[in-house]
Amino acid sequence: MQEVTGSNEGASTPAAGGIRRLRRFTTDQKGTSMRTLRAGLTALVGATLVLVAFPGLASAATTGTTTTTFTLTGGSISITVPGTTVNLGSVSVAAGSITGQLGTVSVNDGRGLLNGSWTSTVSSSSFATGGHTAAETINPTNVSYWSGAATATSGVGTLVGSQLTSGAAVVINAAQTAFTGGSLIGNNSASWNPTLVIAIPAAAVVGTYTGTVTHTVA
Repeated sequence: MQEVTGSNEGASTPAAGGIRRLRRFTTDQKGTSMRTLRAGLTALVGATLVLVAFPGLASAATTGTTTTTFTLTGGSISITVPGTTVNLGSVSVAAGSITGQLGTVSVNDGRGLLNGSWTSTVSSSSFATGGHTAAETINPTNVSYWSGAATATSGVGTLVGSQLTSGAAVVINAAQTAFTGGSLIGNNSASWNPTLVIAIPAAAVVGTYTGTVTHTVA
């Protein structure tokens, strides 16, 4: 028995060799299966880590928002008055007074404010003729003014004259409110054609009298 075994050590009997080959085949197949399983698990773990690290890859966005801004800047407020000499007419020195309209005064408010406001005031100088002596001068205390109603307005808010009728006329030797704007939203404007009433003193002399009427807005 030893001699037979020794003689078949290098080349096994068919039965024994067959068994050994079967065992080697079985071992190789198990090894290949394990390697395949390990590779599959490694790939699965890697894919899971990718999904955790980059969740957007798993659920792509279908909408997006972008914050967008812009700025609106305001302009200025201004007043325009008749740019040429206004002639109120001619009356007798015994007439007692002279009355006439000054011409259109306009305020344009381009500041674009929320709940804005403005006030226009008016004042008068004295009126004089010749050498501007006392006898040739009519004092500003003799000058009255009334705004009347607006002739035109634009914008949102309250735009109103301060003296709507002749009965509300005010002496303008010192600044008096002529027109106002209040509760204003955004740009606005207002125009009016005020009336001057100049009382003629009993001692007034003949001549062409000149003075200035000044409007402001703030």
